[in-house]
Amino acid sequence: MGIQFSSLVPCCVYSQVKASVIEVPHTGNEDRSEADNGPAFREFTFEQLKNATSGFSVQNIVSEHGEKAPNVVYKGKLENQMRIAVKRFNRNAWPDSRQFLEEARSVGQLRHQRLANLLGCCCEGEERLLVAEYMPNETLAKHLFHWETQPMKWPMRLRVVLHLAEALEYCTSKGRALYHDLNAYRVLFDEDGNPRLSTFGLMKNSRDGKSYSTNLAFTPPEYLRTGRVTPESVIYSFGTLLLDILSGKHIPPSHALDLIRDRNLQMLTDSCLEGQFSDDDGTELVRWASRCLQYEPRERPNPKSLVAALAPLQKETEVPSHELMGIPHGSTLASLSPLGEACSRKDLTAIHEVLEKLGYKDDEGIANEVLYLNLLYASKIVLEKV
Repeated sequence: MGIQFSSLVPCCVYSQVKASVIEVPHTGNEDRSEADNGPAFREFTFEQLKNATSGFSVQNIVSEHGEKAPNVVYKGKLENQMRIAVKRFNRNAWPDSRQFLEEARSVGQLRHQRLANLLGCCCEGEERLLVAEYMPNETLAKHLFHWETQPMKWPMRLRVVLHLAEALEYCTSKGRALYHDLNAYRVLFDEDGNPRLSTFGLMKNSRDGKSYSTNLAFTPPEYLRTGRVTPESVIYSFGTLLLDILSGKHIPPSHALDLIRDRNLQMLTDSCLEGQFSDDDGTELVRWASRCLQYEPRERPNPKSLVAALAPLQKETEVPSHELMGIPHGSTLASLSPLGEACSRKDLTAIHEVLEKLGYKDDEGIANEVLYLNLLYASKIVLEKV
């Protein structure tokens, strides 16, 4: 056990091997995991989404991109109490309202348990917004690069890459093979701790595929040559995610391939994984990462090949994801008070709403102190239950 990876290099550095890549062909039976019972795609009014996000409150911001005019993602709650994620675009991102609606409706037809499904959109005046299922348990980037309580275990890392490959296979089977800027921030975790691919990345800002945006060190080589995203470009980005999973760091592909060629895999492997996997498992993951990162797009595997390769590697398949992740689960939270549930999620907005209902006032010192002590007690109970 461990991370020795003996005799690894000859089988995984494909840039020096010109043998053809055998692909598993796509078939028409990829719908077995399709979530038919999900809510249908719909169009929202701007007022509905404004109310759902408390007026696009900064407290509800989940993530934002760009420096001068960011596309911001908010969490919110509809009138039926359904929790949602709302992406509000920079007004220059979608000047053509018809194109925006066509793209949103197309992506909105997808329904799968491996996706954070797109539930709707809003197109009023210059406003362009998308609405998706809300994923409460952070991103892959958070759990890999900025973990707080425990690093991600090896069986969970394998589950993440399989679920991601299955999401890409499904999207490809539905004619949505292009995914823009696939990275660890696009992989989200639902209330059960299962990884899902954000559908926001399936939306493009133009029909010619020129909406790829990422660090140049991680950009597919063909994009640097042509400025266009292809299905093979998505596989290259998947390869960078395999490196993230293995290393626990965001290593540039060129540097990773140098480490593989030099058999310096100690530098490539997350030290937190010591003793958690066999040499064979580690070798196989590195081999597929190398194939995904081939310079020539035609030498990279397709999503169906990745699913076929990653499925046999799975470990502890009977253990729920939330247990592997060490995060609170719905059944645990069901017995908690609203305040305790909000504390368990570290949801400051929900905590504030509960405190307001309890009569919290900024100018009532003693009452505030009592409520604050109750809050600390609730947090303690949550930690003990988890």
